[in-house]
Amino acid sequence: MTSRPSRDTIGDGHPPIPGAILTRLFPLWALLAGLIGFIAPETLSDWRAAVMPLLGVVMFGMGATLRPADFLAIARRPALIGLGLCLQFGLMPLIGWSLAQALALPPELLVGMVLVGAAPGGTASNVICYLARGDVALSISLTAASTLLAVVLTPWLTWVYADAWVTVPVGEMLKSIALVVLLPVIAGVVVNRFAGRRLGQVRSWMPGVSVLAILVIIAIVVALNAGRLATVGLGLVVAVMLHNGLGLTLGYWGARAFGQDAVRARTLAIEVGMQNSGLAAALALKSFPAAAALPGALFSVWHNLSGAMLAAWWSRRTPTNVPSPARP
Repeated sequence: MTSRPSRDTIGDGHPPIPGAILTRLFPLWALLAGLIGFIAPETLSDWRAAVMPLLGVVMFGMGATLRPADFLAIARRPALIGLGLCLQFGLMPLIGWSLAQALALPPELLVGMVLVGAAPGGTASNVICYLARGDVALSISLTAASTLLAVVLTPWLTWVYADAWVTVPVGEMLKSIALVVLLPVIAGVVVNRFAGRRLGQVRSWMPGVSVLAILVIIAIVVALNAGRLATVGLGLVVAVMLHNGLGLTLGYWGARAFGQDAVRARTLAIEVGMQNSGLAAALALKSFPAAAALPGALFSVWHNLSGAMLAAWWSRRTPTNVPSPARP
């Protein structure tokens, strides 16, 4: 059985999680942020231009928790990383599109569902994986790999699934992701590599700063859509919950079908089911009608809640870490 990471780190040599309490209570803070956006739409609607810079802060914070070794680790387990990426980018956009079709969601919500599905893994998945007694090193490597691939795959997959309903500005999305995802992540990695020890205390609080930035994004998205939330209602909530639930379920059993043990299956389930929904919401506001950002905002709330509940359940169950001969 693989030993669990110590309580003060999220993997081999990674910084502590001083924002663990903040992260665990994220669904509550996200609900409060949404409520603020709903009751003060006139004020927060004017903050729309701040969404992309805030996302840059989130991605810099993610990069500041990564090391070059996390990217090199991808080369050491290419088949396993490839399986996780195929499950994530293969399943989640398709599930989002299928649910939007089945529930007859309007085009702007369909593109929002696809965007959530085509987004890379979120940094919250690393903490949830730690709490669920998964393979944290694998989770970090998958998040890093999916973030890099998202520069191309997120615009392309959005175009594949949603262009028939909403014009998808692929070039604009590529530019946006490069500016607010790739460059901040690289900058964060560089800072971590060359100044990480000197900035240890500051760096350790970056996840908390990222959480606060996501909360502001959620409040802005809700404010921009306050007038139509009542009409969207139950259908979108059901779609978001099913999207996340199917991603977690199919991620787990997809991993098991390819011979992965329970620890790695838990990890892949979390990476597949938990998306960088803040990125999806920000891209939606940048390139589509404001309503397209609603699935990302709701997903941000729900996937942290479901992930926390799943982690609590798994943390009480010791996984049987016996790999199958068919494991890639």
